Amino acid sequence: MPDVKHFDPEVALDQVVHLFWERGADTTGIADVVEATGLSRSSLYATFGGKGQLYAAALRRYLERQSRPVFADLAVDGRGLEAITAFFERLVAVRCTGEHARWGCLVTNAHAAAGRDLPEVRRVLQAHHDALRTAMRASLAAAHEQGDLRPGLDLDATAETLVLLAFGVNLRSRAGAEAGELLSGVRAALDALTTAEER
Repeated sequence: MPDVKHFDPEVALDQVVHLFWERGADTTGIADVVEATGLSRSSLYATFGGKGQLYAAALRRYLERQSRPVFADLAVDGRGLEAITAFFERLVAVRCTGEHARWGCLVTNAHAAAGRDLPEVRRVLQAHHDALRTAMRASLAAAHEQGDLRPGLDLDATAETLVLLAFGVNLRSRAGAEAGELLSGVRAALDALTTAEER
């Protein structure tokens, strides 16, 4: 007779996302997951596989639920530098205040976590990076069309730089950096992209 699940895997995965995001995957063991979800080890392993597979599933869930909607909005915003500025202001606010303050970004945190070399984890990290870079590139193209960028700016390289800036905000906020400090750095970086008339 087949085993019948008496729990919702989607709800359990959301609990795991919360746990890994808040505490960090490296310091969270399967015993912690069992306690947080109320599931047995056997149920967790049968549904998700080992901790590495569970971590990858949590990262995929975070990417789809937390990151992609924000990146999609940025990609189609059309306001150029104003949209990029708004993205970073929102990022700093979310990272420094509210329910998830000082948690950083689960995917960004994963770049320094022990499981980062697992192929399924690396795929999520790359997908997250590519999606944000594409969104930044779209907003930079809009800014270029509006004449807001300084001449000769490499849009692809600048999009990559802005992704790295977002990663830095995520990591520094988790380490306790204040919002004002982060915003000062962001504004200095964005000011360097503008034409003299825009400054």
